Amino acid sequence: MDTQMWILIVAVLVGIIILLGGLLFMQRHRSRHLQKRFGPEYDRTIRKYGDQKDAEAELLAREQRVTKLHIVPLSAADAARFTEAWRSVQNRFVDDPQAAVQEADRQVLELMQRRGYPTGDFEQRAADLSVSHAAVIDHYRAAHAIIRADQGGRASTEDLRKAIVHYRAIFEELLDTRKAETKIHQTEKKGGWQWKIGRDIFRRPI
Repeated sequence: MDTQMWILIVAVLVGIIILLGGLLFMQRHRSRHLQKRFGPEYDRTIRKYGDQKDAEAELLAREQRVTKLHIVPLSAADAARFTEAWRSVQNRFVDDPQAAVQEADRQVLELMQRRGYPTGDFEQRAADLSVSHAAVIDHYRAAHAIIRADQGGRASTEDLRKAIVHYRAIFEELLDTRKAETKIHQTEKKGGWQWKIGRDIFRRPI
């Protein structure tokens, strides 16, 4: 084999190595991008698909789908209206937790629709929201699981309180208001019980 043939073979091998290196770099860059954007949802999707390549293809497809949606910010009037609606949900929770949780779910759906998100089946809604709101998507999934359990008669009052917390997290994210603490505290007070949800306190006489 002459020298020119060896040079050609070496050149081809070097080209293949560079190509493979470039592909590996692009794959790692894509993985880092998806991990940063989706957070825990990245790991959840990998567990669901059982394969990193398939999971990343799904997440990329979500990104492409959401870029085609016309997502808009709320007007000041809409933000005020939704804020008042959520206050009503919290007030209703004191006397009728089940109805309050159902209304919270409806308010989130209405808010999504107003922002420009499709409101089809739950999994598609969660997938769409995970693209830009990955930090709170676990709250939405948890709230949905509780409301499903409640429909089957398997949710306690404690579960319903947790659902309100979860719904509030996704609601405030979509509303784009300053995040509020979403822990619920229950303290016994003279003359009744005091329920604190986020910034708001409600009292129920005994």
